[in-house]
Amino acid sequence: MKRICSIYQSSKKSGMYLYVLKSDALERVPEGLMAAFGKAKHSFDLVLTPERKLASEDIAVVLENLDRQGYHLQMPPAEEEYIEHLPEELLRRNDPV
Repeated sequence: MKRICSIYQSSKKSGMYLYVLKSDALERVPEGLMAAFGKAKHSFDLVLTPERKLASEDIAVVLENLDRQGYHLQMPPAEEEYIEHLPEELLRRNDPV
């Protein structure tokens, strides 16, 4: 199963992306989600296959969501995950003396 997908970036939340079938564009995305997402800025198009690896998402989940509901929403990582990935020196600089 091969899908040609368009990926849009949210104007309201950094790190939030919408994956949609290129042929559908944003037509199948619910109005409430679009209101929360803000203005959708087209980032790029991508061919998705079950064998493809994605950096932040499980390809099987993305493909299933595209088939079932017509879109996949990628949320930004939780703030705790940002802290886990900070270099030790940055964490030490913020420690109380």
